[in-house]
Amino acid sequence: MTSDKPERRVSGLVFNPWNLLLIAPFIVLFTPLYNRTEPRLLGLPFFYWFQLAVIIVGVLSTVIVYRMTRSHPVAPPPGEEPGVDELDEGSVR
Repeated sequence: MTSDKPERRVSGLVFNPWNLLLIAPFIVLFTPLYNRTEPRLLGLPFFYWFQLAVIIVGVLSTVIVYRMTRSHPVAPPPGEEPGVDELDEGSVR
C-alpha cells in the first residue's frame, strides 16, 4: 500500500543558510562607511558608485538565494483542509 502523505513535510518558517546572503545589501544602512568622495571611479564620487555597487550586489544575492531555495517548498501544517467559509475574508464570525 502507498500513502498519499509525502515523506517529509515542512511547516512554518524554515531556516536556510542561503538566506543569510540577503543580509549583504544591508551594509548600505551604515552611512559613515561610504560618506566620502574619494576614491573616484570614472569621475563619480565614492558615495555614488558604492551605492550602485550595493544595488548590483543586492540583485545578485537575491537571484542566488531564489535559485538555491526554490526547490524547497514550504508545505502548510498537517491537518484538515480549511473549509470555504473559513477561507472567505468576508464572512462574519
